[in-house]
Amino acid sequence: MDMQTATDKLLARKDGAVGWIVFNNPQKRNAMSLEMWEALGTVLDDFARDTAIRVVILKGAGEKAFISGADISEFGEKRATLAAVAAYDAASDRANRALRDCPKPTIAMIRGYCLGGGMSVAVCCDLRIASEDSRFGVPAAKLGVGYRYEALKRLADLVGPSFTGEIFYTGRQFDAQEALRMGLVNRVLPPAGLEQYVLKYAATIAENAPLTIASVKRSLLEMAKDAGERDLALCKKMVEACFASEDYVEGRNAFMEKRKPVFKGR
Repeated sequence: MDMQTATDKLLARKDGAVGWIVFNNPQKRNAMSLEMWEALGTVLDDFARDTAIRVVILKGAGEKAFISGADISEFGEKRATLAAVAAYDAASDRANRALRDCPKPTIAMIRGYCLGGGMSVAVCCDLRIASEDSRFGVPAAKLGVGYRYEALKRLADLVGPSFTGEIFYTGRQFDAQEALRMGLVNRVLPPAGLEQYVLKYAATIAENAPLTIASVKRSLLEMAKDAGERDLALCKKMVEACFASEDYVEGRNAFMEKRKPVFKGR
């Protein structure tokens, strides 16, 4: 089922248990415009509320790019003053937080360029699966663009401070195999097999117990916070909810009966 968004540059649809988000600006290698950032947050909010959606896949239109960065042609208008920069950053921050905090597992299916803001989006996802022809990098130092603490921390939590420094200090591009060695991506696949692999991966996730997955994701999100800010009571409550659920009964029965469980998220 296709969803209406405020822009045709970001497409969304629901296909069974999978929510799809497609960055649809191929003429600019799917560069992110302000309206795309705004639409991304709105779509993710909808997917988060929809109990039928169990996993979200993000991809770029075409074969040349996941997201090649921000649409720099907008900067003269949309980021020309400090107030405009603040408004733009608020929209992108909201979208990235909605992606990071989405209670459903998120998969960045990366083919081609994944640069700048594209790296930011990918890092906010739970999993990153890339094709062999993907290219990564953050050219902020080549543009004089400042990166805020939160975005740097997300990347450093994933690949470590040393690789984060290297990525930003050099501003260079690197390939999928180097991204794999850094720990930036989970898997690297031949381009022809990428989407089929991701679909099977998503199906595996969608078949598992939603309450268990949600509790694990919540705990992982809390781990990323400073110790004094972690809501461990919420983590405990979500674990207890798993053991009190119908799905826990179904999982045990299915195991004993040697059949595949059918989880309902309750």
